[in-house]
Parts: sequence; structure tokens; C-alpha cells
Amino acid sequence: MIDRRHFIKLASAGSGAAYLGINSIFNYIPGQQNKKPLIIDAMGELRDIYSRDLIKKMLGSGLNSMAITLCDPKTFEDEAYDVAMDGIKLYDNYLNKYPDLFIKATTVSDIDKARKEGKLAIFYYFQTTTQYGRDLNRIDQFYNLGIRSSQMTYNYQNWAGSGCKERTGAGLTYFGLEVVEKMNNKRMLIDVSHANSATMADTIKASKYPVINSHTGCMSVFKNVRNTSDENIKLLANKGGVVGLCQMRPFLTNLREGAFEHYLNHIIYAINIAGEDHVCIGSDRDHRVVEMTEEYIAELKAEE
Repeated sequence: MIDRRHFIKLASAGSGAAYLGINSIFNYIPGQQNKKPLIIDAMGELRDIYSRDLIKKMLGSGLNSMAITLCDPKTFEDEAYDVAMDGIKLYDNYLNKYPDLFIKATTVSDIDKARKEGKLAIFYYFQTTTQYGRDLNRIDQFYNLGIRSSQMTYNYQNWAGSGCKERTGAGLTYFGLEVVEKMNNKRMLIDVSHANSATMADTIKASKYPVINSHTGCMSVFKNVRNTSDENIKLLANKGGVVGLCQMRPFLTNLREGAFEHYLNHIIYAINIAGEDHVCIGSDRDHRVVEMTEEYIAELKAEE
């Protein structure tokens, strides 16, 4: 069991304030502080409005790689497909704009390449399966364009399963089982974030390979529909997967003051439930220093 005192000690000995002072905790080895840690954000934020200066600050924090959401996951059918294709073009152009700072990553070896060259390895990721429609061949198409991971659902029901905000408790559909099998065959990373409890469990059990819950909180620490039960965290870990703790305050606590402590509570709890090898960071955060203006709040609400 890990307690808060030990956790804070590791945090202080790791990377200090870099990336909220916690990403290097899981790479810290006593007596080897000079070893450069590998830091991967399982679900990070990268917007095409980010400047060169901001990207350099992200690199300066120690970040080596992250998976990014390409498009609006709230779309369906033909619109979802079109938006997904547009998202790939948008980010291909954006990464090409800064070839000295980014690598479009499609294999693990691209992370090593990026580290050696002082760049960020960026993996493309969808937060839903609606862009596939009912056509499994689209998974091949998007894979060939660089997609390496996708969630099964986003908040509500789709062809594959039910999201965490859906009224009923239905799990993975027959089509969802086919999507899992297809993604397994392509060796794409399956993500159960935003799914309801039944769809999470069904997906974890159906997959031949470990899956990820890239950005969530612990339901036992704070009740929120976006958070994950102890049972599913354990199920995920037992299949070799990892759970990523997000940095979205409303999923972690109702408190505005002292929220960081509550984030640590979620991490500690997840480690004690799943084991440290099965806990990671999926920040789901904006790297800009923003002010909580009415305009920015409206922007956040529009993305819920």
C-alpha cells in the first residue's frame, strides 16, 4: 500500500513542479535521479492554435509523447466520418508546420526517435467509434492514415455500446464486439474512457489484448459519471491494462481550493487498487495558461 506521505516524497524527488509535479513519479528510481524519465501523456491536449513557444514549454516540462483527440466526438454517421477526416488533415498540416518539434507517431519506436531528437511524439486518437459507422473497413482506412487508438463510446449510446451518461445500463453491442476484434487484429489500442460500467467491463473481457482507460477518476474517491468503479479498475489491471487519472477538477472534487490534493488522492487510490504498473496520467488538460472568463467557460461547456 502507498500512503500520501510516501507519494509526496516520490513526487518531490521526481520532477518537482514539472507537469504538475507528478508525471515522473512512476519513473523515479532512488539513487538514479540523473536518469532522464520517459513521460507519456495517455490523453493530452494539443490545439492547432498552440504557438511554437508553448510547444517548447511543453517539451521543457519533460513531456516526450502524448495521444491527442483529433475531432469532435459528439458527431454521428456521415458527419462523424467527415469530421474525422478533416481532423486528420488539420493535424497533419499542424505537425508539418513544426517538423523540428513534432513527430507523427505510429509505432513505439517513434517515441525513442522523438526523445533522441528533442521532439514530441504525437499519436492520433479518436474519442469514439462513430466515425466508423457500421463499416469495419473504415478502421483499416483510418489506421492507414495514422490512427492508433480510439474509445468505444463517448458519453451516450452509439453502434458499439453505451456511454457513461446514457439512461440505460446496456453494454457492448454485437457490432461493438466486431469493433473490438477488428481493432485487436490491427493492434490498435482500445480505450474505454467515457463508457458506462457495463460497456467498460464487456470491452475489457472481449479484448485479446490489454486496453486503456486513458482519462478518468476513481468512483470510490469522488462520485461522477465519468469516473471508474473499483471493479472495472481491477478488471482492467488484471488484463494488463492501465487507468489514466485525468486533471479535470469537476471529475475529482467539488472543491475549488486545494483541488490538487484531491488529485493525489485519486492517484494513490488507483495505485492501491490496481498496482503502480497499471496507473498512468491522462491529463485531458489545456496547456495554455487561461483565465476563467465567460468566453473560456463557454468554450469548455461546448466541448462537454
